[in-house]
Amino acid sequence: MEERYFKRWLVRPILDLLRQGVKPEKIALSVALGAALGVFPAVGWTTALCALAAIILRLNLPAIQIVNYLVYPAQIALLVPFFRAGEKLFRAPHLPVSVPQIYALIHASAWNAAKLLWTTTWHAIVVWGLLAPVFVGFVYAILTPVLRRALHRQQKGTGPEPGATESPESLRSA
Repeated sequence: MEERYFKRWLVRPILDLLRQGVKPEKIALSVALGAALGVFPAVGWTTALCALAAIILRLNLPAIQIVNYLVYPAQIALLVPFFRAGEKLFRAPHLPVSVPQIYALIHASAWNAAKLLWTTTWHAIVVWGLLAPVFVGFVYAILTPVLRRALHRQQKGTGPEPGATESPESLRSA
């Protein structure tokens, strides 16, 4: 089930973009930035950040947003680790909060949650800002050659038929 979900929402759209002529480098950057911006440690900002990045860098908006939405669970899971890293970096006092408490705060009132968590959040954003470029570079460096090989296979006629799906294993071995 998870593999079909992964193919349907990530692999197939990426292969479709390659078939449509989108360059592998643009797709790789869209995926890398979508994942990095998607875990931005301030809930409610990722869609706008991804849209802005796509417009400024002339990236594929659907690709960056699909990845952004797929990493939403990771964003929630990484909130507390980003908060703790920010506390350590800035030697700030420990804020006793858990993911369920943060989630409840945000659902009750995003504005009040932001005010309450402001210092902790901006510390977490600084940590994210230090880690995100390294992450983007790493993902881009891995995906670009994989996508180039997938494009090359499609151009040679050995790729899947339009509309077909390709497994992540075949993308790696391409």
